[in-house]
Amino acid sequence: MLFFIQIASAIALVLPQVAAASPKCGLVPPSNSVASLESSSGSGVSSTGSGELTDVLANGWYPGWLANDNPPSNISWSKYTTLTFAFATTTPDVNTVALDSISQQALPEFVSQAAANNVSAILSIGGWSGSMYYSNAMATAQNRSAFVQTVVNLVNNYSLDGIEFDWEYPGKQGIGCNTVSSTDSANFLSFLQELRQNPTGAKISLAAAVSITPFVGSGGQPMTDVSAFAKVLDYISVMNYDIWGSWSPTVGPNAPLNDTCAPVQDGSAVSAVKAWIAAGFPADQISLGVAAYGHSFDVSNANALSSSKSLRLYPPFNAADQPHGDSQDAQAGTDECGNPTPVGGIFNFWGLVDGGFLNTNGTAANGIDYTFDNCSQTPFVYNPTSDVMVSYDDATSFAAKGRFINDMGLKGFSIWHILGDYNNILLDSISNAMGIESVCLSS
Repeated sequence: MLFFIQIASAIALVLPQVAAASPKCGLVPPSNSVASLESSSGSGVSSTGSGELTDVLANGWYPGWLANDNPPSNISWSKYTTLTFAFATTTPDVNTVALDSISQQALPEFVSQAAANNVSAILSIGGWSGSMYYSNAMATAQNRSAFVQTVVNLVNNYSLDGIEFDWEYPGKQGIGCNTVSSTDSANFLSFLQELRQNPTGAKISLAAAVSITPFVGSGGQPMTDVSAFAKVLDYISVMNYDIWGSWSPTVGPNAPLNDTCAPVQDGSAVSAVKAWIAAGFPADQISLGVAAYGHSFDVSNANALSSSKSLRLYPPFNAADQPHGDSQDAQAGTDECGNPTPVGGIFNFWGLVDGGFLNTNGTAANGIDYTFDNCSQTPFVYNPTSDVMVSYDDATSFAAKGRFINDMGLKGFSIWHILGDYNNILLDSISNAMGIESVCLSS
């Protein structure tokens, strides 16, 4: 994953009086949705009779390696119920996970500020380039027990509220040099079950960032029953992004909401959530991963624009010339497997503003062509001078995803990533669509 993610009235909960103390604040759904959601099979949001708030999940990933320029103090903490620090990475030693030097310095401050803002602090282990040794850590009972203790030590040493396992991917290759076994998914489940038996593991939040299809079974195909994972994980975040990119045959949507009406069906939020639910993972334990970034493509004017000068969908592109993204975009080089890699071609939402594609309010800038694909519910922008087209997400597509989350009774959303001067445009859009707002109760 490129570390690799839009969600309806004011709240007025009638709650009993409780003894005065420090207030408890949280993001909650509107009062007119509480009763209907509590009676449905997949909400995960409610208030209790004792005046407690059960938060919806408004989660985001914080890239720790960027902390020097974007310290935890820059985070819009009030926008979230949970924040996930990315990444600790697996190592050949099951007794150790690694943090880069910047992340080592930033993690304690991140945890401290999360606590001060009543936000759960989660540490993610893995990621696209950090999952190479997951299979080894899960391979034997001895290794699993050792890795359980490694995780417990992390939680205790950093006072974490939970751990996210971002294994990309159990039972199949990710970056290209991961250790892989046909028993990865079964071993992962055994590990999680053992972790839950540990006194620390029993009380923390456990999550997993997952593919748009269920975990791969021993036969190499998606499992048809993942219900056992739901018993040991609090939630999964379905990484519904990087569906189309430089590896695709044409330009396409980075993070499509739907693809049932698309000319090519490579996956979407609709198909992903359907697949996980069909395999036995409850809707109210599923968070939709959403993307505050997009992919760039080199597209000629003749291919990008119709005779009426409107922007075409799914045009061919020049794969030999990957346009550079914003200032955080990866440079060409060599990956962790020793293979040559091109520039990333990633534009964060703020990078599209800096790059002249968008105005500061998130709308298309002057001289930039814009279209919105009603099937995928995602936008595209195009600079006819530079021939750069970008598939991304804006406030309209985030709102559509927020309505989908509500309609499906999902747990909430998880956004990659949270940093950027204009990301609150996206956050406010998805939260407003979900009817989320912040309230405080005395406790």
